Amino acid sequence: MTDLAHKRNFSIVAHIDHGKSTLADRMIEFCGGLTDREMQEQVLDSMEIERERGITIKAQTVCLDYKAQNGEIYELNLMDTPGHVDFSYEVSRSLAACEGSLLVVDSTQGVEAQTLANVYLALDADHEIIPVLNKIDLPASEPGRIKQQIEDVIGLDTTDAINISAKTGEGVEDVLESIIQRLPSPRGKLNSSLKALLVDSWYDSYLGVMILVRIQDGILKRGMKIKLMSSGQIHQIDHVGKFLPKATKIEQLEPGDIGYFTASVKTVAETNVGDTITDERNPATEPLSGFKPSVPVVFSSLFPVDAAAFEELRDSLAKLRLNDASFVYEPESSAALGFGFRCGFLGLLHLEIIQERLEREFDLDLITTAPSVVYRIHKTDGTDLELHNPSDMPEPTQIDFVEEPWIKATILVPDEHLGGVLSLCTERRGVQIELTYTGNRAMLVYRLPLNEIVFDFYDRLKSTSKGYASFDYHMDGYQQSDLVKVSILVNAEIVDALSFMSHKSQSEARGRAICERLKDLIPRQLFKIAVQAGIGGKIIARSTISAMRKDVTAKCYGGDISRKRKLLEKQKKGKKKMRQFGQVEIPQSAFLAALKMSDD
Repeated sequence: MTDLAHKRNFSIVAHIDHGKSTLADRMIEFCGGLTDREMQEQVLDSMEIERERGITIKAQTVCLDYKAQNGEIYELNLMDTPGHVDFSYEVSRSLAACEGSLLVVDSTQGVEAQTLANVYLALDADHEIIPVLNKIDLPASEPGRIKQQIEDVIGLDTTDAINISAKTGEGVEDVLESIIQRLPSPRGKLNSSLKALLVDSWYDSYLGVMILVRIQDGILKRGMKIKLMSSGQIHQIDHVGKFLPKATKIEQLEPGDIGYFTASVKTVAETNVGDTITDERNPATEPLSGFKPSVPVVFSSLFPVDAAAFEELRDSLAKLRLNDASFVYEPESSAALGFGFRCGFLGLLHLEIIQERLEREFDLDLITTAPSVVYRIHKTDGTDLELHNPSDMPEPTQIDFVEEPWIKATILVPDEHLGGVLSLCTERRGVQIELTYTGNRAMLVYRLPLNEIVFDFYDRLKSTSKGYASFDYHMDGYQQSDLVKVSILVNAEIVDALSFMSHKSQSEARGRAICERLKDLIPRQLFKIAVQAGIGGKIIARSTISAMRKDVTAKCYGGDISRKRKLLEKQKKGKKKMRQFGQVEIPQSAFLAALKMSDD
């Protein structure tokens, strides 16, 4: 047994690409967690999609034994966290299981929006924070200026900040030494009844549901019967282990340990993240405080291209849900696209990752509808409803007013690109809260409607600032707004999958843009097709797809003009009839292209 004074639990937090996973690699290497042959870059990023994109999606944990300069051996539990704003719930979960954080800042780029957001999460979790300046081997590195920036923007004392290069390994030993000297050891009672925080759970095809826990008090060992305090379920433990970084079975987990167990739990849905696990025979009286469940903010529908693959899609979503507790879905049907699922995500990157995993891991061809957010509809009869899908919007006469979600965004941008970013935020109905400077970089704080962000705000921000702006946001309540539902009609029939919500001032321009785009995408028929955008009963935009012409008079050589007129008249009647009964088949590619419509 390792006594508590020789344990340290810490997480690594930083902005995207500032070197969290590379620093974790060097620490594993330094402590001998893996041999040189087993070592690979970003060893903790286990998913293929993480390795390909070079980003961390799931927080990973590893337990290392480090022999300090004083000759004593310490047990270090490291948690590598994601940097992207969509996965900040992963960060907050990891921080709840630790006592301290390493704040990694790129010494060439400085403090970014996500650096700020993650520091505030660590401070909320009451963490001791060690600033670490990475990439000092690069010629553009300016440690002195960046230290000053950390003090100005975040307010952290950087006199003991450590300069490192996670790529070459320079300074990694200094980081390990300062973890032991500066971070507090965990607290907990060995002889008390078991209290463990459920940090994460995922599905393993060999072992079933694996549950990651942080032990607060007591002991968790094989054969013991445990109780999940929120649901009251009782399970018997099969295996207990730690990640070293490979999953390694051990006899028991003690206070301050972070490890995993399996207990024949059938579905991840039974294990609520943030729940308290206790001993069935000697239960704890009070659960641990836990943390807030993640709330999806962006909704989109997924439909299989081939309707026969619906059951396959259902099974695939159920399996993915086992691995990602923040993803929610429910069945829905569409007249145009058949049966599918309405899914909730934490942001656009989360949506993209889930879609890509479904296509890769389960070999599915999918159509994704335009992302939308949750609106609150206040009806004239005094009832309220949450609107997840624009096609479910009640009649305008039944609506008193509509509220939409707003966010508070922090944008850090170099001074020369400030004008473009300000005009982008104003165009998206943003309200400026503050504008401050640190050196030659501006820090903007804006309130923006979430539905203006979910389409292409991030892409536009990056292109406006030549990739230098960084962006982070959190939810900031609901606000009443003048919103309308824009319906798209093809040949006088509403296509529900293309309906979208828009602010009244922008509805006409957006409706016209989608009609123009559909005009080029829908194949021509033997009759004229009207593509229209409407609000309620009023048409606000229209494009016409002209009919394919067949020359019915080709066979008439010479003769009386009345013969040609008769044939043309007959054709006209036929087209009129076709237009009444003709079905316009919209190809799947047209849906995809229309839904990818940006504001340009």
